[in-house]
Amino acid sequence: MAYTITLIPGDGTGPELAAAARRVIDATGVDINWEVHDAGIDVMEKYGTPLPEQVLESIRRNKVALKGPITTPIGKGFRSVNVALRKELNLYACLRPCKYYPGIRSKYQDVDLVIVRENTEDLYAGVEYDLGTEEAKKIIDMAGGKIREDSAISIKPISVTGSRQIVKFAFEYALKNNRKKVTAVAKANIMKFTDGLFYHVAREVAKEYEGKVEYEERLVDNMCMQLVQKPELYDVLVLPNLYGDILSDLCAGLVGGLGVAPGANIGDDVALFEPTHGSAPKYKGQNKVNPTALILSGMLMLRYIGETAAAEKLENAVAKVIAEGKDVTYDMKPDRDDPTAVGTSQMADAIIKAMG
Repeated sequence: MAYTITLIPGDGTGPELAAAARRVIDATGVDINWEVHDAGIDVMEKYGTPLPEQVLESIRRNKVALKGPITTPIGKGFRSVNVALRKELNLYACLRPCKYYPGIRSKYQDVDLVIVRENTEDLYAGVEYDLGTEEAKKIIDMAGGKIREDSAISIKPISVTGSRQIVKFAFEYALKNNRKKVTAVAKANIMKFTDGLFYHVAREVAKEYEGKVEYEERLVDNMCMQLVQKPELYDVLVLPNLYGDILSDLCAGLVGGLGVAPGANIGDDVALFEPTHGSAPKYKGQNKVNPTALILSGMLMLRYIGETAAAEKLENAVAKVIAEGKDVTYDMKPDRDDPTAVGTSQMADAIIKAMG
C-alpha cells in the first residue's frame, strides 16, 4: 500500500535531520510519497508567517505528517509554530515515549515510560495580556488585591472536554499497548478548580477501565521526585499541557536526553510526528546532530499507519547501532570529543545497513 505523507523539514538543523530520517524510513520498504512543505523562520520573509496555510492544508489532506524541529524565538512576538499546529489541527494528545536503549549513557536503565500530555489548553492556550493593557488591568481589578498592578497576565483554562479526551487517550493507549497503569499528574492541592477539575474528570474516565488498567494520582512536584528515585514504578503518565512539557523533558533525561526522545501529536483523525528536541541552529549545516529522535518519531509514525513490522525493523536497527556504539554521533560517545564520532548522515547510513 502506498501512503502520501506530509514532510516538514523545519529550520536550523531540521532539514538535515529530516533528510536522514526520510532515507531510513524509505529503507524499511514502506511505499511513501513525501509531500514536502516548508515552515519556520526560513520562510518568514517569503510568506510573512512561519506557518503558511499550504502546510496546514497538506496535513489536513494527508492526515499524517513528519516534522523536523522548528525554532521558536524567545520574546519575538509570534507564536510557536509547534503550538499553532497542535491548536489548528486539534492535535490534543502529545505522546512522548521515553525508553532506554542499551548503549546510551544514562544513570538509569530499564526505563520505559510514556508521557501523554494534553496539547491544546492550560497555560499554553495563548491567552495572555501584556503589562499595562486594559485587559490586564481588568483582571487585576477583578482579583481584588491578589495580583500586583505591574503584572502581565496568563490565563490557565482547563476544560472538561480537554481533560476527558486526553485521559481517555491515555487509557486507550495503555490498553492497546499492554500497559498496566495510568498515573494522572497535576497540582490540585493548590489549583483546586483547574487542576482539581482535571483530577475529577480523570477519576470519572478511570471508572470505565476498572479491572483493565490501574489508575492513580500524583502531585506534580512529588512526581518529579518519584521519577528520579524510582521511575520503574510508573508506566503511562497523563498530564495537563505545561506539566507534560516539563516532565517529558525530565523523562527524556532518564533515558539519555532529548537526542533519543521521539514524539507524536495526535488528534481524532490527524497525526503529526516530531522529535522532542529543538532546532539547534548553531549546528545548522554541520552534519553533526543526532538523528535518533526524529528517526524514532518516524517509527511511531509507521506504527500509527499500521506498518508494525516496518516499525519494529526500524526500532531494532536503531537499538543495534546504539548498542554497538561505533557509528553514533558525538553526543552518544562516552567522550563527546571522540574523533570516531560520525555525522548525522553517516549514523542514518549505519541504521539502514543494520536493517539488512
